[in-house]
Amino acid sequence: MDTTENKEIQVMGKHEVAGPAEQTKPGPVFVPAVDIYETQENIILTADMPGVTAEDISIDLRENTLTLSGDIAPYESADEEDIAIEYEVGRYFRQFTISEVIDQGRIDANLKNGVLKLTLPKAEKAKPRKIAIKSD
Repeated sequence: MDTTENKEIQVMGKHEVAGPAEQTKPGPVFVPAVDIYETQENIILTADMPGVTAEDISIDLRENTLTLSGDIAPYESADEEDIAIEYEVGRYFRQFTISEVIDQGRIDANLKNGVLKLTLPKAEKAKPRKIAIKSD
């Protein structure tokens, strides 16, 4: 069998921020995995943030910096005794610089099954357009 046909799927664990800025909350800070892709109308950003609810996510846009953050709450209740803990709780944090290509007033966010999807509409001046050629 060819080695290209025998590929394993590897699960990527949470990666902790190497040296975050001063924190106001104790606990680890994780970098959410992000995919960014482009259409003619939008730039789409998807961020994996499992364990975070819409109420626990903060999306802030200030001085062309888009900041995503979210808290992961523990699942166990007070009357449970921990036997093994592999699911880490903490905080997600990621920042992006947004240029004038994005219409910042029309950014849309949606959270489904732990995946945050941001739609960043392109400003009219950044959208591709076809220019007609006239002949005399």
